[in-house]
Amino acid sequence: MGVAELLQKRKKELAEKNAAEGLAFREAFKQNENVIETPSGLLYEIITKGDGVMPVMSDTVLCHYHGTNINNEVFDSSVQRKKPAAFPLENVIKGWAEGVLLMPVGSKYRFVINPELGYKNREISKELGPQSTMIFEIDLLGIL
Repeated sequence: MGVAELLQKRKKELAEKNAAEGLAFREAFKQNENVIETPSGLLYEIITKGDGVMPVMSDTVLCHYHGTNINNEVFDSSVQRKKPAAFPLENVIKGWAEGVLLMPVGSKYRFVINPELGYKNREISKELGPQSTMIFEIDLLGIL
């Protein structure tokens, strides 16, 4: 077996492991009393509900966010950088866009994003491999 085949085999094994562990995590998370599931499988809980306007898909939003994998390893965090980030909702992963569209400005929600709404089979970083489930806490600060 050559290097390419070994790498492909490793990625497939990692994807299967991440998919199984992510499914177990999501099933457990769904049992929490305040968790809501959307038809797409996005899971969320409201930490703080703001009373501002709701964004639409064509908006650019200003957010503070903290993203981890199911093992609580941080893969991206504007909170750690101490600088909010602006995103056009049309340019983010499906789960992020779907979630933020549920939030009035001033809200903080926790989202558990399945691989189909995330990066699917792509390996993004050592913390976020193929078929990874992601957890985001997002503060919607404003609409630009």
